[in-house]
Amino acid sequence: MLQGIFTPAVKAPPHDKEPAYWFIFNQFRLLVHSDNAKIRLPLISGPAQLDCTLLRSQYLGYLEEGEAIRHCYAGEVSEDTKPLTGMEFLGLRQLFGRIDDDALALAGRAIQIKEWDKTHQFCGQCGSIVEQLEYERAKKCPRCGHTTYPRLAPAVIVRIERPSLTGTEILLARNQRHPAGFFSVLAGFVEPGESLEECIHREVREEVGIEIKDIQYFGSQPWPFPNSLMIAFTAKYASGAIQVEEEEIAEASWYKANALPSVPPRISIARQMIDAFIEENL
Repeated sequence: MLQGIFTPAVKAPPHDKEPAYWFIFNQFRLLVHSDNAKIRLPLISGPAQLDCTLLRSQYLGYLEEGEAIRHCYAGEVSEDTKPLTGMEFLGLRQLFGRIDDDALALAGRAIQIKEWDKTHQFCGQCGSIVEQLEYERAKKCPRCGHTTYPRLAPAVIVRIERPSLTGTEILLARNQRHPAGFFSVLAGFVEPGESLEECIHREVREEVGIEIKDIQYFGSQPWPFPNSLMIAFTAKYASGAIQVEEEEIAEASWYKANALPSVPPRISIARQMIDAFIEENL
């Protein structure tokens, strides 16, 4: 279990033999110890200890665990790499509830940096091989000077409420991609030139056809599927009847706190928003 304060950094420390946390990926699956049904991250002196060859690696930063400093690295192996006995490659969603939240958050950071490094080996402007900057999470082309940073896709997520004769209700919807019975709050990606508030109004109008008011900030959460930053808000119903956008939304309705359908796992900010609604209305 990871416990401590994580500090992101770019410049790796001089090589030493102290154990470090390694987040090693085979495509989008993370290498973990899974012996005796327990999930643990590799705490090792280097990838050779796991009998694997890295295609590339990145320094993430360090974790202060009491008196110990644990450095953290991301790495990528080829698709045909086989794990050692007692280890396996698992997708991040498979780790929900099986490793602690801090470890999962670091794994999410690691996979995004790994993917950025993998997909930005060449300059998008002139095609030259780029160089990693020493003190900044960025790559610069030595030929034309073009600089690139890890890509983030900001998305809004909004909890909408309305009063009723029997108590406050929350609007939940089922995306076409989700199984029957699984509902969540509305969400969508921010478009170029759009403020967060403008995006919220547009997404709600597009997906369920209603108008909202009193938008308030709730919180945020990195969401590495694949590289989102979820920015959460609450809002009040203003007007209109639900009319779902059928290409994206399968169904939507108003629910009371004591009669909710199946909702997202606790790791997600969507669930945090729903749990807060329950606490306020039960």
